[in-house]
Amino acid sequence: MFKKYDAYKDSGVEWLGKIPSNWDIFSLKRSIDGCFNGLWGSDPKENNDDIVVLRVADFDRNKLVIDNSKLTLRNIKKSEIGNRLLKKGDLLIEKSGGGDKTLVGCVVLFNENYKALTSNFVAKMTPKSNVNSYFLNYFFAALYANNINYQSIKQTTGIQNLDTNSYLNEKLALPSLHEQEAIVSFLNQKTSEIDQAIAIKEQQIALLNERKQIVIQKAVTQGLNPNVAMKDSGVEWIGQIPEDWNIDRLGTILEPISKKGYADKQLLSITREKGVIVRDVEDDSENHNFIPDDLSNYKLIEEGQFGMNKMKAWQGSYGVSAYTGIVSPAYYIFRFIKPIHPEFFHWAIRCKLYVSFFGSASDGVRIGQWDLSKDRMKHIPFVFPSLEQQKIIADYLTQQTELISEGINQYSAQIEKLKEYKTTLINDAVTGKIKVA
Repeated sequence: MFKKYDAYKDSGVEWLGKIPSNWDIFSLKRSIDGCFNGLWGSDPKENNDDIVVLRVADFDRNKLVIDNSKLTLRNIKKSEIGNRLLKKGDLLIEKSGGGDKTLVGCVVLFNENYKALTSNFVAKMTPKSNVNSYFLNYFFAALYANNINYQSIKQTTGIQNLDTNSYLNEKLALPSLHEQEAIVSFLNQKTSEIDQAIAIKEQQIALLNERKQIVIQKAVTQGLNPNVAMKDSGVEWIGQIPEDWNIDRLGTILEPISKKGYADKQLLSITREKGVIVRDVEDDSENHNFIPDDLSNYKLIEEGQFGMNKMKAWQGSYGVSAYTGIVSPAYYIFRFIKPIHPEFFHWAIRCKLYVSFFGSASDGVRIGQWDLSKDRMKHIPFVFPSLEQQKIIADYLTQQTELISEGINQYSAQIEKLKEYKTTLINDAVTGKIKVA
């Protein structure tokens, strides 16, 4: 249990509530030396005008710093840079972007030694000498967690824009510089410990997901009996399979179909994570493709049929549908023409072995949009046992993956609690609800 301050006063700000009596209240504008927009420049030219330009994509929203893993070089003349050049201790604020689940207005700390400036969607703020950069960064995190930025957001054509003039009129609760430094020292240590705990649990989730893939791949290529006689599949990437298993081509197992004119059916989508799902038309993050008013051209997919996003087959965007509905006319739909258990096929075709093969059988010019033709697809090999064994394997995988998913869900819940605790700790420390020094 943390201590409280000896005396408090009303801040006059609803979300701040009472603050320590010796803390000051003033607008965020008074804590910084301006808020300057960045530049995007032109493509790099491998000359002295090439410089790192930091984007919103470079924000590490969990650690509130810059992620240096994928920095972008742009070409900007020195005469255009002016006061935009960043220095250690500057804060970067997201001015445009965001989404339904992540509001625009995230702030991170720039604490790097390389030369850089911000893109046109990001502005830089330099804290005044009486304000600790880390403290102000944590305070912005508290503002963001409390959605204080929401009332300064203007939205046009789906893009959120932050009115920084309005936002920087919000109030800041500020202790002495010495106390700011003490709070920062406390939060740096505590948040680092929390981040380490989160990283360990994320690693456990990764191991469980890896375990899940191993269980699936072994079951759908080798069966459940470890003592069964094996034979060479004749396919290098599959290796040996049980002696009584069959090997065939997808073209002899699946038949392409295209039924249209069912606009009254529920709208479905095909994702990499889960295969065929019911599409949430209100959630833009689920699928950004435009939905037309006339759905009569959309294809019908029935329960037990196989659907595929041919442009993203290399990512694993396909699966056997558990629903009847309609999907994009650009998707492939197939029905089974051989005795194949749909659930077994779903488990097998979505394992990493097959996903990798779809990748090698896809091509295209545009990154992330590699096309898979039906002609190439029909030559992809597929191994399978008797229908009875298929059902046994499908039931086994359902049971085993549910057990693994329970473990993943437990770790995920623990991670969420740690993140909530971290948010609360930052909020309480920078608003004086707890005394940490």
